[in-house]
Amino acid sequence: MNFALDSILQDMPLDIDWFEIVSNLTTLSIAYLLAFPIGWDRERRGHSAGLRTFPLVSVATCGYMLIGISVFSQDEAQARVAQGLLAGIGFIGGGAIIKNNENVHGLATASAIWSTGAIGIAVAFRHIEIALLLMVLTFFTLRLLEPFKARIRNRHTVAMSADISSSHKPSTGVSKSTSHAAKSKSNDEIN
Repeated sequence: MNFALDSILQDMPLDIDWFEIVSNLTTLSIAYLLAFPIGWDRERRGHSAGLRTFPLVSVATCGYMLIGISVFSQDEAQARVAQGLLAGIGFIGGGAIIKNNENVHGLATASAIWSTGAIGIAVAFRHIEIALLLMVLTFFTLRLLEPFKARIRNRHTVAMSADISSSHKPSTGVSKSTSHAAKSKSNDEIN
């Protein structure tokens, strides 16, 4: 068994390019750091996808894209790698979406996972400015628009409650004039 492994290792020399390792480590670290604030905020707010999910999605997409860039020299082949990554991330994000009766939950999480994958791809192509903008827009959309969403939801709930309560008043089948006459008659009987 050792002979077979030794023979494979002899045929495949380990030529480690330390510069490439440092370069890839730096690139992967940037992808990680750009996704970290999104994951931290989601974790702090108690969402299922958080501190581990978002940085891992960004690092994984960046890593796969770095491999695609190093293996495929043609732009079309690299674009197919990116397309496959985005489809796969969409599948992961789809797992975060939960439909419960009339309510759908997890759409923002799924969208943020997809955006985080785009961060990783942008970093792999050395478009740090795009990755930074994606991070800022995703973070602020999730963070700053939450109070507005709550206000809209509360207004909608109050309006729905008012509509329901006004349309479902119990009917006694007695008109006001009949009711007034009945009260007058009962008052006369008491006196």
